[in-house]
Amino acid sequence: MELTYQPFELQLKHAFTIAKFSRTSTPVMLVQIKHEGYTGYGEASMVPYMGESHESATAFLSKVDISQINYPIDFDAVINYFDSIAPGNPAIKAAIDIALHDLDGKIKQQPCWQLLGSDPAKMPVTSFTIGIDTPEMIIKKVKEAEGFKVIKVKLGKDNDKELITTIRSVTDVPLYVDANQGWTDLQQSLDMTYWLQEQGVQLIEQPMLKTDPDSNAWLTERSPIPIIGDEAVQRFEDVDKAKGVYTGINIKLMKSAGLYEASRMIKRARELDLKIMIGCMTETSCAALAGLALAPQTDWVDLDGPFLVSNNPYQMPDFADGKYILNNDAGLGIRL
Repeated sequence: MELTYQPFELQLKHAFTIAKFSRTSTPVMLVQIKHEGYTGYGEASMVPYMGESHESATAFLSKVDISQINYPIDFDAVINYFDSIAPGNPAIKAAIDIALHDLDGKIKQQPCWQLLGSDPAKMPVTSFTIGIDTPEMIIKKVKEAEGFKVIKVKLGKDNDKELITTIRSVTDVPLYVDANQGWTDLQQSLDMTYWLQEQGVQLIEQPMLKTDPDSNAWLTERSPIPIIGDEAVQRFEDVDKAKGVYTGINIKLMKSAGLYEASRMIKRARELDLKIMIGCMTETSCAALAGLALAPQTDWVDLDGPFLVSNNPYQMPDFADGKYILNNDAGLGIRL
């Protein structure tokens, strides 16, 4: 096998603001793995607050001995090898994992969604994310979300109700909200869940600090809306910790170190009767298609990354009536 990689700066269509951060671009590492005439594509989307960068990704990749990975691929051995090189670094580990899955599908001449046991007919609608912004920009972004059946709204500052009210002035589509650990007062948070329910909100992601399971559990027990753990749920070992704290979990490949572990997380969450969302960072079509290979196995989908960026180097995945459409191409289905 031959491993190559290229740093890339993914530009956002609009400044993206959440409770504690704002950015206009995302550093990405595009990875390729070649084997016997086939090429697998992968991607690491390294949002700054997760602690990875072009520099950290390059440092990790320089330690990877691709000759340690043989075909057929033992994905369990692969993730153990990556974790032995260095802890953390889930996004760049995901990039290699995604490329290996794409390669595996191309060699086997099967789509990744089929190899991972997904049913395209069960694909949920995906949400379109709107970051914290002025009322004028919020309305502009809502108009850009035309064609989506669900809008996801970033909350967590002192103008949460204003954002929701602004959106409700121009659309009545169902909403998801993500507080990104921005809520602090328990009673105010509980009151907010009931108000959000009245506004047609269907779930709330990570309301309290990820390091405060007690407050999150208190709110989950009393909230009329499902509470989803996001920042608190990264790798497989975090799934068990979510039981009794959240209604469900948000799996992102850039947190889980790729498809192999994400698939294991889905199976374990089902065993624990936890609901499942599959989400994304700001990503190209490559990582989005990887997430989509597992999306039919989940309850909610938030894989809008390619819609939020202006320099996607790949073709957009097929999309209609608020849902992505999985194709039958071998591997991930990436089209250059």
